[in-house]
Amino acid sequence: MENFKILKMESNMIDECIDLYINTFTKEPWYDVYESRDQVVNFFKNHFENNYFCGYVGILDEKIVALSIGMKKPWIKGMEYYIDEFCVSYELQGKGIGSRFLKEIEKDINQSGMNAIILLTERDYPSEKFYKHNGFEVLGDLIIMAK
Repeated sequence: MENFKILKMESNMIDECIDLYINTFTKEPWYDVYESRDQVVNFFKNHFENNYFCGYVGILDEKIVALSIGMKKPWIKGMEYYIDEFCVSYELQGKGIGSRFLKEIEKDINQSGMNAIILLTERDYPSEKFYKHNGFEVLGDLIIMAK
């Protein structure tokens, strides 16, 4: 993995990121179904248009193999990095790339003045175990509500 690097996500990377996103989340355990590629394109474009957008890509051998899209989120104790979507190429999961990617993101957000990473994930999915392995904790007093 000496050829692994992270970069801030830029708009010229969208197509490759969309391919990675679709190829990852249409497989187990998520099995997401999208109406069309345009639906995912619009999702990414909407993130890029957010003035608090913050995204990263992990590149291995000149190919995007990991992505994190989110935003800077104001909080009483300063800015946090809210991860909305995070994925590693399905074929490369379990090889340490995701953990390395998260560590590099954490270094960058700290240098950028953000002081925390927050995210939501599904209980009992492999992602929960992954995030716990990487130092994240469940905030037991929080609940998700929607309307």
